[in-house]
Amino acid sequence: MIATAGHVDHGKSTLVRALTGMDPDRLSEEKERGLTIDLGFAWVTLPSGREVAFVDVPGHVRFLKNMLAGVGSVRACLFVVAATEGWKPQSEEHLRILELLGITDGVVALTKVGAVDDETRELARLELDERLAGSFLAGRSRVEVDAPAGIGLGELTDALDDLTASMPSPEEAGRPRLFVDRSFPVRGSGTVVTGTLTGGRLSVGDRLEVVPGPAPRHEPVAVRVRGLQSHRRPLDEATPGRVAVNLSGVSHGEVVRGQALVTPGQWEPTTTFDASLSVLASLDHEVSRRGAYWAYIGSGQHPVRLRLLGESSLAPGETGAVRIHVGEPLPLLPGDRYVLRESGRAETVGGGEVLDVAPVRRAADARPDRSVARVVSERGFVEADLLERLTGVRLSADLGGRWVADTGARAAAEERLRRAVSEAGSFGLELAGLSEIDRAVVAGMADLAVAGGTVRLRSAVADGEDRLDRHPFVAALEAEPFRPPSPSDLSVDRAELRRLVTSGRVVESGGCYFARSAVAEASRRVATLLAREPAGVTVAQIRDELGTSRKYLLPLLAELDSSGVTRRRGDLRIGGPRLPVEAAATVAEQSEGGR
Repeated sequence: MIATAGHVDHGKSTLVRALTGMDPDRLSEEKERGLTIDLGFAWVTLPSGREVAFVDVPGHVRFLKNMLAGVGSVRACLFVVAATEGWKPQSEEHLRILELLGITDGVVALTKVGAVDDETRELARLELDERLAGSFLAGRSRVEVDAPAGIGLGELTDALDDLTASMPSPEEAGRPRLFVDRSFPVRGSGTVVTGTLTGGRLSVGDRLEVVPGPAPRHEPVAVRVRGLQSHRRPLDEATPGRVAVNLSGVSHGEVVRGQALVTPGQWEPTTTFDASLSVLASLDHEVSRRGAYWAYIGSGQHPVRLRLLGESSLAPGETGAVRIHVGEPLPLLPGDRYVLRESGRAETVGGGEVLDVAPVRRAADARPDRSVARVVSERGFVEADLLERLTGVRLSADLGGRWVADTGARAAAEERLRRAVSEAGSFGLELAGLSEIDRAVVAGMADLAVAGGTVRLRSAVADGEDRLDRHPFVAALEAEPFRPPSPSDLSVDRAELRRLVTSGRVVESGGCYFARSAVAEASRRVATLLAREPAGVTVAQIRDELGTSRKYLLPLLAELDSSGVTRRRGDLRIGGPRLPVEAAATVAEQSEGGR
């Protein structure tokens, strides 16, 4: 993919037409006015057999947003300057925009050379040397050409062939993303969108999302790939480059320029991101948070709010960090480039690259960069899947098979947990009260032991003895199983009581506390009664059998009912699915023997 760039009427479209045989101006208004208004596309096979596609962009300042939509996903340019006019304002602005977007390669075409004399031609060459000095185009191939006269087209084709030979293959990270630059209906097929595919491949049948979705909620729209084309050739699978995608599940009016096609679950769309900002040296004023700004990202134009990080303003030529707030969630990654324009002054301010797509530090403390280690350090613990969505980098989960842990954060968590366990005393720290991350940290600590739902220092555990079993409250409950004392009678600590209940040693029902053995004994005796009275037994019969009062009996029966030992039928209790069958069988045998 190669984007044209240059001032209006310097011959960009004419050059593309001469190279490819295709007219990139597709709109009737463009043909009538002889002026490129929107993006145009054409392609050609070079002598080497490599195929190159051109994104032909408007040169007029009024259509700069369309130009920006076309160059956001390319990495090389065909920079055009007319010998008849020389360097013009949009020549300068386009060059700076290409630099801000990180484009590092290209070919320079000095056009309309057949319309000037030798002296003017030489002056145009000298001006190009001066204007391109210090830019990424300094020293790049430069071809003098006049398309209508057929001058230099062969040399330009060879220069483009050399350019494409030196360019690396597009990166395929298994994370496809296509920023949409056109959406239109095709009779019999439905919605078709076009754009430059980066990061991975698309196949027919793939399930994708359109991000961001429609306002006001911006929820992603689920779609399916019905068909693929590249340069009008149907494909089963599309690799990075210029692609047309036939979609089902959405109308063409619901997909607009600036949205993106992505694979569900691979991205973390954001409305706030930290980025670098390089201010153009040619600007005649400082840049601060005050102003109405537009950010050009991918193929979209987005109104944004700007916050400088660490500085109150940036002078022309300076680079700093900024926090950018967007009105709709965008699928971004560190390294994505953007251009910033101020709408009030209608000028390009600068641009840079995304550093953090989901900053967690407040703006006053943020020091963003593209380091994955910084992302982990600032969060302490981050799920491996989320980390990949935030950074595009997959790291192995080193905590609980789920989280990537910062070394310092993990050490601090271990020390905090060790201290909490020590302060909990002999009964240990309740495991249920810990967060998922803390439980995962505990599992990896050799000096802590987990048993009975509690965490204790391993050195305090002797021969597997569980000190909760020897708790005085448990002993008191076992001594009076059906007339149990209350925790307040024995001044039982609330935390200890909660551990006793959580571990199952004590059963709480209706505000009363029973020993686990008391509930088991009550179940056995009720089963004995029901073996004699299979039609059901009354509350009074159970009360007499247990030798208790209604104060304790009703909570105890509620526990038996909820656990399935008994079921209530009117004023009777009948056997439930978990009635102890062995007790019932024993009683039945005894009754049979008595006969």
